[in-house]
Amino acid sequence: MNDIERVLVLGPHTDDGEFGCGATIAKLIEAGKTIYYATFSCAEESVPEGMPRDILLTEVRAASEALGISPEHLINYRYRVRHFPHYRQDILEDLIKLRREIQPDLVFLPSKHDVHQDHQTIYQEGLRAFKFTRILSYEMPWNNFSITTNVLVHVEERHIQTKLNAIACYQSQINAGRNYANEEFVRSLARTRGVQGGTHYAEAFEAIRWLIV
Repeated sequence: MNDIERVLVLGPHTDDGEFGCGATIAKLIEAGKTIYYATFSCAEESVPEGMPRDILLTEVRAASEALGISPEHLINYRYRVRHFPHYRQDILEDLIKLRREIQPDLVFLPSKHDVHQDHQTIYQEGLRAFKFTRILSYEMPWNNFSITTNVLVHVEERHIQTKLNAIACYQSQINAGRNYANEEFVRSLARTRGVQGGTHYAEAFEAIRWLIV
């Protein structure tokens, strides 16, 4: 991936990028790549009772900093959670604007097998906007009935720890009892993918579009 310099991570909601490819983000930043992270909803309607409605905006800023993403490379849109299909054209136009402004060499987005309606919208419109760009989709096992893991990125303990540090910033989700927002799950999935990839830890992706230039 020596010719990849600018990477765009698309997260339907804040925290999706961290869960889907947090360790890989850490590895790419360590390698000197420029990472942009765009999220499309702060999920105000899903915030646990008693917390500020915009708590996820605060948390994604902290998580991005933990990963090493520059603050100016974090873009947050405010679409209504679980209503993305209604805003499909607006989302596509935002994605096209990102393509023009960033011109990424690689895009990470959710899996085509993701059953969440917001994730599906970002996947589908992401394909339209970035069809001439390398695209990898990340896995979220709690939303994926299946995924073809034909790309495995070897990561080290320090990358996994950076991912865990970023996830720890989402106290609103941890307090809500998200059973995937814990160290045991993150490490066990990375260990499983590592075994599949002939190493200790890895993150898995599906190659949606890969251009050789």
